[in-house]
Amino acid sequence: MSAAANDPEADTPMLFGRVLDGRGGGRPVTWDEAREWRPGKPGEVLWVHLCRDRPGVMEWLEDELRVPEPTAELLTSDETRPRAFREGNTLVATLRGINFNPGAEPEDMVSLQVWCDGKRLVTLRRHPLQTPRDTLRYIDRGAGPSDAGALITSLTERMIARMNRSIIDMNQHIDELEESDPEEEAEEMLEKISTIRRNCLALKRHMSPQHEALERISRDSPDWFEEHDRREIAETIDRLRRYLDDIDISKESAVVLQDELRARAAASSDRTSYLLTIVAAIFLPLGFVTGLLGINVGGMPGVEDGDAFWIVVAMCFGIFLMQLVLFWRWKWL
Repeated sequence: MSAAANDPEADTPMLFGRVLDGRGGGRPVTWDEAREWRPGKPGEVLWVHLCRDRPGVMEWLEDELRVPEPTAELLTSDETRPRAFREGNTLVATLRGINFNPGAEPEDMVSLQVWCDGKRLVTLRRHPLQTPRDTLRYIDRGAGPSDAGALITSLTERMIARMNRSIIDMNQHIDELEESDPEEEAEEMLEKISTIRRNCLALKRHMSPQHEALERISRDSPDWFEEHDRREIAETIDRLRRYLDDIDISKESAVVLQDELRARAAASSDRTSYLLTIVAAIFLPLGFVTGLLGINVGGMPGVEDGDAFWIVVAMCFGIFLMQLVLFWRWKWL
């Protein structure tokens, strides 16, 4: 039997839902319960995690949560550039995390849209993202966030922390490349370095706007986003800034290694060209002499002389020695 057949929410937009109890735990809710949920006991917060490309998501946002149409379109669209803004008493954000799904590259980022009014938190994604599931496991163990602000900070912290894994992998690859033999693996090394540089550029391109989005959350969030939540976001911003610096260092290390490999290749090519030039310079006069003596016209000297061949050989050897002396004096050798 398929997983979809065992999942009662397989035909709904909701991937999972929890009502936080304010003490770190939460109880599961179905899609129908989530749609009808209203704030009840003090400290309760509804969190629903939706697949944004399933039918009914935008209608629920507009009809049930009274989300303005432009905001609902942003939450359900593929416009995934990181951003955040306040809309009345709600916080709207688009964040991006590294895609660790099988077959994905680090630069294949996965977006997470967030909408929260302090009592309801709606997160939306299109492709699988591990961060919400990580936070969900803590909630199910009773050790998760206790309110909407803490839940948002938990999601952002875990999303940013997972970047470290990709950065460490890139640094390990660079260390391995530095220990490789450039004489035997130059082409393969250059290909790997180019991949690392592309990954660094992609991560930097996506993470720099995320830095601005997190600063906007810390600065302009509604009142339900408490002071300790702002401090947690500030810590996450500092961590992201360090990761961005690490990405720059990885990129510069890759550039230095790539330049070194190209310089080695250019030096080797120059040495080869130089040796070929010296050989050509040596044999040019010798080839001229032998070619001149090899023409089939009358009057060639030494045709009837039995010692003429050895005289020519001695003359060529003398020319060769004279060339070596001149090249040595001119510092060509």
